Amino acid sequence: MKVDIEKALEVLKNGGVILYPTDTIWGLGCDATNLEAIEKIYKIKQRNDQKSLLILLDNPGKIASYVQEIPEITWDLIDLSEKPLTIIYSDAKNLAPNLIADDGSIGIRIPDDPFCQRLIQRFKKPLVSTSANISGDKAPGNFTEISQEILDLVDYIVEWRQDDYTKSQASSILKLKNNGEITIIRE
Repeated sequence: MKVDIEKALEVLKNGGVILYPTDTIWGLGCDATNLEAIEKIYKIKQRNDQKSLLILLDNPGKIASYVQEIPEITWDLIDLSEKPLTIIYSDAKNLAPNLIADDGSIGIRIPDDPFCQRLIQRFKKPLVSTSANISGDKAPGNFTEISQEILDLVDYIVEWRQDDYTKSQASSILKLKNNGEITIIRE
């Protein structure tokens, strides 16, 4: 894992895109503050840049660095969630403009995965995370389901957990308004 983290950090710092395992499905990732790196992900996924991406942070205490206002219920949602949870917050800040949705929101997840945790801690910035597939195609359940097209377009492929054939699932997604109102996007 240590070698993978070092190589991934080098690619991220140079504006590249990595393919990496998360606590959910395999993802495409880059520096969430780098406009050009995010454009690369949209091109790889052949995805309209009007569809926003989410970010991963290594701990909930960092949410305030990327969101103007954190509704109080946030902490209960994070603590009580039994599966990976992405929360969409209003009024994102300190991120590349092409990462933030048209309504000013951003999805944030705190992954429970040792590789992601260490990588984000060492990188000291949020990491973009989006499924490792062409837009509209089925998200890969494990590394073996990632298309050759995706493999050929990324700058670095993490070796950690490539041999884990467990079928992964995407996170739950909630949209949380500043007034505490919750909308379930995906269970």
